[in-house]
Amino acid sequence: MSITPERKQELITEYATKEGDTGSPEVQVAILSERINNLTDHLKEHKKDFHSRRGLLMMVGQRRRLLDYVRGKKVERYQGLIERLGLRR
Repeated sequence: MSITPERKQELITEYATKEGDTGSPEVQVAILSERINNLTDHLKEHKKDFHSRRGLLMMVGQRRRLLDYVRGKKVERYQGLIERLGLRR
């Protein structure tokens, strides 16, 4: 359900904007997207796990807020990020 430290490090190196970057919105959105995808797969099997479903909804809201922040700062960064992650919006 959670991501491994190796996978998290891969995401950090892939989406980092500069060397040593671990907290940029791009990295945070990428990690949240990975966690959301894992939790979505979990909920397909365990349909009545409502506690995890609440956590999923909170993560989706956090990702949405981060994406809105990036869009407000620079639209090009936002467009590139959602294309790389394969998000609809």
